[in-house]
Amino acid sequence: MTTPQVRFSTSDSAKFFRTLNKRVNQYFKENNIKRTGNWKLHLKTIIMFSLFLTPYFLILTLDISQWWLLLLTIVMGVGMAGVGMNVMHDGNHGSYSSKKWINKIMGNTIYILAGNVYNWQVQHNVLHHTYTNIHGHDEDMDAGRIIRFTKHAEWRRFHKFQHYYSIFLYGLLTFNWALTTDFKQTKDYLARKLSYGKLPSPIKQWSTIVITKVIYILIWIVIPMIFMSIAWWKILLGFFVMHYVAGLILSVVFQLAHMVEGAEMPMPDKTGNIKNTWAIHQLFTTVNFSTKNRLVNWFTGGLNHQVEHHIFPHISHIHYTKISKIVKQTAIEFNLPYNEYKTTRKAIISHFKHLKEMGMKPALQSS
Repeated sequence: MTTPQVRFSTSDSAKFFRTLNKRVNQYFKENNIKRTGNWKLHLKTIIMFSLFLTPYFLILTLDISQWWLLLLTIVMGVGMAGVGMNVMHDGNHGSYSSKKWINKIMGNTIYILAGNVYNWQVQHNVLHHTYTNIHGHDEDMDAGRIIRFTKHAEWRRFHKFQHYYSIFLYGLLTFNWALTTDFKQTKDYLARKLSYGKLPSPIKQWSTIVITKVIYILIWIVIPMIFMSIAWWKILLGFFVMHYVAGLILSVVFQLAHMVEGAEMPMPDKTGNIKNTWAIHQLFTTVNFSTKNRLVNWFTGGLNHQVEHHIFPHISHIHYTKISKIVKQTAIEFNLPYNEYKTTRKAIISHFKHLKEMGMKPALQSS
């Protein structure tokens, strides 16, 4: 990946973002509410942590059958994804609370999800939110050689099967966090001096990586091996199942927001310029899905309202349903796209259609 040197247009003759921002600010002012989380988010935090951690303590303390163990590890995976999308995500965007120390605590919950705050903030807050869907800059588009998300990436013969095998790889997301990704990203980001805020010292960052990984392994593997009278390989299998379920949920939700038909993947010109302003760029590269489904809205932490999230990342997701009406109306008013799929099913179908097209030999792809 190259060092980001992309420049967005500063010319918005229609003043889209200025108008939108004014309207959204007016919404919060008129309703006398904060842009951050409230009791709804706090209650959801308790529920998500309960889904994630209660099964862990039940497994350690109760003598239950192996089928129940498997079921509980699946529930833990669901809770793990829920904590990531609803708690950690808002915390690291500074939208969970108006108090910085609370945001820091909630953002740091990524450590019990096997991740690292510094790496996540650089990849997500800096690279993804700034250079959305720009190949070579947005790392969410980079799946190595195994999956081809954009026509700008190199094509290989096995990509023609990617719409079949990709779903099996998606579940490895958080498992890779635990084992390899954080080490590779830390080495890369420190070398490139990338940061979200103050650049950490290499010693502090590497120490944090090592210490948190050791603690993570102790909690999720060593302690169960000590307290549970089952074969070690079954504990490792349960650990893998938990991560696979969480990784599958997180990966699918992420892909439906950007790697679908209708989401543009523009490249800068030879001088590094993107034709649109940053806010308008988000409208062309981002897609909503299933925004009328209350369960999807609640569980995904508003990540199905990706358009609103990308334009207003510092607003808590609990407000997205309300402000989406303002965003959609303003986009239409300025003759700009507002991409959305009515259901999750339609978004999933679109994602795998996109993968199938990107897997075709470039000469055969539709222009």
